[in-house]
This record gives sequence, structure tokens and C-alpha cells, in this order.
Amino acid sequence: MKKTILLLVTVFTFSCVSAQEGSPSVKIFSNFNYDMSSENDGDAFKAFEIKRSYLGYSYKFDDKLSTKITFDVGSNSSGSSYTAFLKIAALKWNASDNLTLNFGMVGAKNFKFMESTWGKRYIQKSALDKYKWANAADAGLTADYKLNDQITIDAQILNGEGYKNTQSSNGLFRGTIGLTYKMMNNLSVRVSQDVSPRSSYDEMSENQTITTAALAYSSDNMTLGAETNMMNNVANVKDNEEELMSIYGSYKISNDYTLFARYDDASETARAGTYTIYGIEKKMAKGVTVALNMQSWENDEEGSEAEETLFLSLEYKF
Repeated sequence: MKKTILLLVTVFTFSCVSAQEGSPSVKIFSNFNYDMSSENDGDAFKAFEIKRSYLGYSYKFDDKLSTKITFDVGSNSSGSSYTAFLKIAALKWNASDNLTLNFGMVGAKNFKFMESTWGKRYIQKSALDKYKWANAADAGLTADYKLNDQITIDAQILNGEGYKNTQSSNGLFRGTIGLTYKMMNNLSVRVSQDVSPRSSYDEMSENQTITTAALAYSSDNMTLGAETNMMNNVANVKDNEEELMSIYGSYKISNDYTLFARYDDASETARAGTYTIYGIEKKMAKGVTVALNMQSWENDEEGSEAEETLFLSLEYKF
């Protein structure tokens, strides 16, 4: 804990000193949550939490080259709630008006389109991230090529282990190719396929693939999104399949207040259940957002009851 605090103070101090040359940034996700499923209010679990803290710095060398570094402070598998991970450490090259390359510890492409449409990362991760089908960042190379004003193609080659782990001993890469089509100013669609190669070649092994189709609609007051994801040969086991669907939307009722909702159908995954979020969000000030929301998980098992939790979620960034 002391090492984490010292690291953050050091990086933040460096960012502030160098702010005249680059751009430091801080983003924090926190909440208060209360378990509504308990029959006895006295036994209900309740907690204040700091879910994530991002400390970043970006620097522009010239019109073509720039760099960005981001530390992600959150929980790890060993039980620590506040461990600093290097999430982004990337060099960006605008090779031409149409081609952009990122190298290093880069943001992955798998669910950026859907996460942007959902727009409530401080409340909950997008579906592919939440159910651990893909990583938010990884070491590797990404490329974006703009064919025209409507069509953009992207591709990535990554270690496949995520930003919290180094490359596995098999040395295999994970690759993704995607296409985003802007049908009109307020309507876009995306299709992509992600491939994780097998490490053995017996008759029960095969490359794992994730095929995604997503749609995003936005207007002045409303945003709607939907995605369907099919994973074939899960964990490189031949003919092992899972399917995941998510629908989400928001409606702005005033300059400061927005209603939102989301439904995940994970019944055809290893989690076997459905997940629901609904609530209201308020913009408190520039960079400060608060949302009162209910989150519910229900297993597919017969007779199971929904686990409902009330959240007061906050995002503050500068």
C-alpha cells in the first residue's frame, strides 16, 4: 500500500511539473452500495468503495507522433484492493491522413465501440469486459485505416494476456480485425472477429474466435446500443460455444439529468444468468457525475431469486 501511494505521488508530481509540455489527467470511479436482497436489513451488506483510479499523462512530440501513459489503480487477484498497474504506455503515429498506428501497451479495440455507446463505464464495464471475454488493454500493435468518411477498418496483434500479465510461455498472439460503418450522422454499425490461436493440435483443440456485431444510435437526447457476441471453441476446446447479448440506452430529460438502462443476456455463457441496470444520472459540474442506480443479477437456475444492489456511483475527472 505504501509503495502504491509513493508511486502515485511521484507520477502525479512529475505530471504537474511537466504540465506546460503535456497533459496530465486523473479519473476516479467510486460508489456506495447497499444489498437490497437481504431479508434482514441489519444483515444487508453495504460499503463505500473506490473501484478505479486512473492517473495519466500525454505528450505530443509533433503533428505525427505522440505518447500516452496511464496507471490503473484497482484490485488484483491476490486480494489487494489498491494495486497500481501500467495500463497504457503507447506511442501513437499518425502515419498519414488515413492511417494511425499505436505501439506498446495499447488500448484494445474489442469493445471500445460498445463502451463508448454505453457511456457509463464508471457504473459498470461493457459486456465483453464485464464477462472477461476481452481485455481493455494489452501489449502489442493496433492500426486504424480510414477508407472514407463512412468506413474505418481496424486491426490489432496483441500478446493476449491483458495489461496485468506478461506474455504466456506459448508465445502466441491474439488478433482482431474490425470494420465500423457510419451509415448516417447518428447511426453506426460495427462487425469484428477476434482470434486466439490454439497451443496444441490434438483433435479436441481449435482456435477460439469471438464474432461481434454492434449497433449505435444517438440523437440530441437519446442514445441506443445493442451488441451480440458469439464465442466459438471457448478456451480452444473444439465445438464449445457461448453467446452474449447486451442492450443499453439513455434518455436526456434535461441539461443535467439523464435516465439510463441496460440488459445483459448471459444465459448462454459460463455465468448463466441475466443482468440489469437502471437509474438516473446527474451532471454535478464539469468533470463530476453522480448516478443513483439499481443493479440486478439473476441466475438461470430454477427457483433462484434476483440479487439486487442499490448503488450511488460517482465519476470525477480532471
